[in-house]
Amino acid sequence: MGDDPDTPPPQPDSHHSAANLLTRLKAYEGRPAAVAGVGKDPVNLPMIRHWCEALGDTNPVYTGSDAVAPPTMLQAWTMGGLTGHTGRSSAYDELLALLDESGCTSVVATDCEQEYLRPLRPGDRVTFDTVIESVSGRKTTRLGTGHFVTTRTDVRVGETLVGTHRFRILKYASAQRKKTPPRPSRPRPVVNRDNAGFWEGVEQHRLLIQRCTSCATLRFPWLPGCAHCGGPDWDTVEASGEGSVYSYVVMHHPPFPAFDPPYAVVLVELAEGVRMVSNVVGTPYDKVRIGMPVRLDFRTYDGDLTLPVFRAAADEAAAEEAPV
Repeated sequence: MGDDPDTPPPQPDSHHSAANLLTRLKAYEGRPAAVAGVGKDPVNLPMIRHWCEALGDTNPVYTGSDAVAPPTMLQAWTMGGLTGHTGRSSAYDELLALLDESGCTSVVATDCEQEYLRPLRPGDRVTFDTVIESVSGRKTTRLGTGHFVTTRTDVRVGETLVGTHRFRILKYASAQRKKTPPRPSRPRPVVNRDNAGFWEGVEQHRLLIQRCTSCATLRFPWLPGCAHCGGPDWDTVEASGEGSVYSYVVMHHPPFPAFDPPYAVVLVELAEGVRMVSNVVGTPYDKVRIGMPVRLDFRTYDGDLTLPVFRAAADEAAAEEAPV
């Protein structure tokens, strides 16, 4: 029978690929990373002093003719500096290269463990051997997915083992960071035939208030008829923009995607006597107070939404008096 053109080609078995990689990684366990390394400097008082000064350690046991080195300096005496050590083997580099090929190109040191068998003293010349002690299976962390690699360094003075240093790194493939979603747009007002004139005024930076032509009662929000006399006819007056905070609440919960709580929602009483819900901009939410004088302003959000808001009248006056 011929191949079915609708049958998808076989896909590589990721489970077997991972198992094969782990087998190759595990083959490096027990192999040397450094052989017969020699500390670049003997244990010495200047390095001990610098270490203690950096850490603020004033223990007298680290000074004088009978000084010993702080135990936690164990690794310092084995470090190769910028030029490295001649005793370094190729196995460790090969292991890291294999991890790079598998996509684990990032590295972070995770922890170390030290065991101290006898104090080091000025004049001691340390030697050391380092072995690849273990490579973990595939682990998933917050940084990404990869393998923990542990090396063990045995530090000696002459033939005497003076300490052991285990150093562990994570070689990993960085987790894909989630892209920050765009900020949601503010909710749009519902515009209908009863309030269209109000929003047309806002677009022109004018705050229009309905006025009944029968009894001259002002009303807000806009309504199809007068609640005082029932008259259906009306015209408009433009608000002066002066007002004060009649009441307010501070919103903490529930959160709305387009807003950043906490924020103050205010009920402003206009100089004309009607009240409207809005925001006081430019003033922290915890500085808003009942009776605070405010003045009308207009702000555009999301590029195309103009809304009437208010500023503290004191801020408005200060802006007008500022030198040009």
